[in-house]
Amino acid sequence: MKAVSPYKEAVEVLREAGGEILELCYQCGLCTGSCPWNLVRSFLVRRLMHEGQLGLVDFESDDVWLCASCGMCVQRCPRGVEIIDVMRALRRTVVGLGVGAVPESLRLATNSMASAGNPWGEAREQRGDWAHDLKVKPFAEGTDILYFPCCLVEYDTSIRPIGQAMTRVFQGLGVDFGVLGAEEENCCGESARKVGNEELFQELVSRNMKSFAEKGVQKIVVSSPHCYYTFKNEYPQNGIEVVHSTQFLAEQLREGKLKFSREVNRKVAYHDPCYLGRHSGVYDEPREVLSSIPGLELVEMVDNRENSLCCGGGGGRVWMETPAEERFGDIRIEQAREVGADVLAAACPYCRLMFETSTTTSTGEPVEFKDISELVAEAM
Repeated sequence: MKAVSPYKEAVEVLREAGGEILELCYQCGLCTGSCPWNLVRSFLVRRLMHEGQLGLVDFESDDVWLCASCGMCVQRCPRGVEIIDVMRALRRTVVGLGVGAVPESLRLATNSMASAGNPWGEAREQRGDWAHDLKVKPFAEGTDILYFPCCLVEYDTSIRPIGQAMTRVFQGLGVDFGVLGAEEENCCGESARKVGNEELFQELVSRNMKSFAEKGVQKIVVSSPHCYYTFKNEYPQNGIEVVHSTQFLAEQLREGKLKFSREVNRKVAYHDPCYLGRHSGVYDEPREVLSSIPGLELVEMVDNRENSLCCGGGGGRVWMETPAEERFGDIRIEQAREVGADVLAAACPYCRLMFETSTTTSTGEPVEFKDISELVAEAM
């Protein structure tokens, strides 16, 4: 029997994984016109879709790894084509069959998730270092809320203030909360799935679900929209309530529990994270919280709500290096300056990291990056 070439097998797997989706595409090109990559470089999404239809995909192309899964193309597609699913199928084909090269940074990140439960491969016992001196208790059965900070918050010192601020807010409100221990908590796995490592994603799901069940978790508050979307939409639905930090803060505000004693005299532009906004439909709660802070002036950038500009960190790209001249953060910083903001506020650790690592060459007033939880903690 004649052997099937790896390339032909890869095309067959791709068509099987996304064939029906690919057939819906009639090559209008709105996906390419909507993709933020085309603000800084060329990325022909339409061509990649057509190559999939024809079985002529170049699995070695860097384009396979460009998609940041922002959802703008899906939102605007007149046929409702889930282009992100096609991109994920492309990557699953590369990972599963080895027909193309996985970028080294992604390979290292996923290997670390598998071995150490976090993308850096750092020691598990360091997972709680972000809360040093904050007296955060381990979650035990009967505790009201499990706080799930995000691996970035727990291991990246520049992002750590998000978790520390949310902890101070919880404590100021008298909330009964706790965190999982170093051995029980693992990465939610969303990046593993987005870069095509479905087997690892399912393993991380299994580990976390086991911890949630053993600890009797009923409600989870997360700081990352990526954790939020993944827990709500891609984990088994077992009755656990999942709430993003901005939703929690808005609820506390409406109930009269969240009160402010200090003014925060800043002009703030709010950036809608893709996975909180377009993917999850949460637009009002972050603005409700920011507008309630005394002294704070909330302004809107040109690209807001469903048209928000991606930070560039989704789809696993937070673990990849983006050339300085291709970083979306430069554009976002300029948009904040255009409306006179001195603070660019987000509600996502990925966005915070991508903005902070963005190298902007433009001149103008400095813009500070803050998570909404930090501004709330400052005003309490």
